[in-house]
Amino acid sequence: MSEVADQERRRRPSEASGRQQDDGEKSEHHDGHPPGLQQMRTRSPARSRPRADSGATTTGSLAGDVSRRETFISRIRSRSVPRFTHPLAHISTTADELVDFDGKDDPYHPINWPTHKKVTTTTLYGLVTMTATWASSAYSAGTRQVADEFHVGTQTATLGTTLFLFGFGLGPLLWAPLSEVYGRRLAVMTPMFVAICFSFGSATAKDLQTLMLTRFFGAFFASAPVTNTGGVLGDLYSPAWRGIAMAGYAMAVVGGPVLGPIVSAAVVLQPSLGWRWTEYLTGILQAVILLVAVVFIDESYPPKLLVYKARRLRHESGNWALHARFEEWDVSVKELARKFLLRPIQLLLTPICFLVALYASFCFGILYMQLGAIPIVFGELRGWDPLVATLPFLCILVGAILGCAINVYNQTLYNKTYHASGDRAVPEKRLPPMMFGSVLFSAGQFLTGWTAEPRVHWIVPCIGLVMLGTGFFTIFQAALNYLVDTFQAYAASAIAANTFLRSCFAGAFPLVVGPLYHNIGVGPGSSITGGFAALLIPVPFVFYAFGRRIRAASKWSKASVFE
Repeated sequence: MSEVADQERRRRPSEASGRQQDDGEKSEHHDGHPPGLQQMRTRSPARSRPRADSGATTTGSLAGDVSRRETFISRIRSRSVPRFTHPLAHISTTADELVDFDGKDDPYHPINWPTHKKVTTTTLYGLVTMTATWASSAYSAGTRQVADEFHVGTQTATLGTTLFLFGFGLGPLLWAPLSEVYGRRLAVMTPMFVAICFSFGSATAKDLQTLMLTRFFGAFFASAPVTNTGGVLGDLYSPAWRGIAMAGYAMAVVGGPVLGPIVSAAVVLQPSLGWRWTEYLTGILQAVILLVAVVFIDESYPPKLLVYKARRLRHESGNWALHARFEEWDVSVKELARKFLLRPIQLLLTPICFLVALYASFCFGILYMQLGAIPIVFGELRGWDPLVATLPFLCILVGAILGCAINVYNQTLYNKTYHASGDRAVPEKRLPPMMFGSVLFSAGQFLTGWTAEPRVHWIVPCIGLVMLGTGFFTIFQAALNYLVDTFQAYAASAIAANTFLRSCFAGAFPLVVGPLYHNIGVGPGSSITGGFAALLIPVPFVFYAFGRRIRAASKWSKASVFE
């Protein structure tokens, strides 16, 4: 055995590598990879293994003598765990045992997948996300029937929408870190299956409290695809194409809350169906899409794919030392909590993250405010039939399509600057669509509100809704891209902060719209929200002019500044 140890010592690299991340601050990359995994995409196979432990340690997920999980379990069981030893325990594995991609052009890497596979994956993830956002708005069509059945006020029944959106805000705090531990596919498909169960639970609720609980937890689990699909797009596309892919995916996100009320209104009007079938239909739609996604979607998280590759190589070669770097990562709850709980709060204290996230969240709240506003404007004031009164939701969809086209065009302009700067992000070049959309968004609210009366032709408020939809989409997408480019190493935390804030706004606004419009009128009520939107118009202009200087002054964003 000593001869084997001597041979291994001779194979050991002359320099012990001991590179570690300082305080974990450099461990968070734009696509959410854990420490040391971002380099997998471009590192050549002929690198030395960056690991050195003080004392005798083993490789794999053990840090010290035993892992955190085993230590915790041992304490519960009052079991004494001896110090494990092995003749080769003090010898670090070399680069020869570390499994990586075969260069930049490895077809196994998701960024090198065929275009048709990328499009299929993006489409299916988008449809799964659409069914989640569909559930957020489909309930609104049956709010009055829910109130009548359970003998509560309409305002109380509206809590079904509010609690759902609050669940959307809390869910990402769990599903985002789990996607970095178990991969994208499992962290999306499993919670979505549970969300389907809660959708059917809402359909069969025997009382109001059951309905509210199933709505909340259904959203908590359904937020998984909303949270993690952005990471999937980061796995599949380079920055030059990611903006276009994100715009297409966002259309699915917007399509859910826009189409849900229209279809659900048709269902509610059928005497044999009623509000419960809005939930049954939601569950059926989610189940069908999820089944197709489970069959056709592959895992896209590069570190997890390397785990699969290493596992197969171990079985085929019989060399059980082969492993992926991801398998060495001992998951730390403290590290994940800092990344997805503490750091989002720290980023919200910076002017860029706070104002941009606030603006995007306000727009998201106004979008869900329309769930109550459009039936009031076209149903109560104009006297349209309940189903016809929901058709103006399509105007928002038309506006979103126009906003998508604007964002795609701006991406082509961005790519020129991106390549000219040496393939480095230029955050301020993401803002022109937001600058244009900010004016449309505010003007659309004023136009819709002050032309709601029947004496004005119906096309005028519909034009206002198109303007609102265009403004919303351009602002929301530009804000997300700007946050990612600005907080490159901490993008996951910035997106988590934005997601939580936007869900809080979206949950509150549906409760406000009814009392606001009924008490002071549609015109003055729209002037209040439109006025706040007008106050936020300078945000993209200020950051376009002074954003680089502001980024350089913050430790969180100074990495995105280059000479």
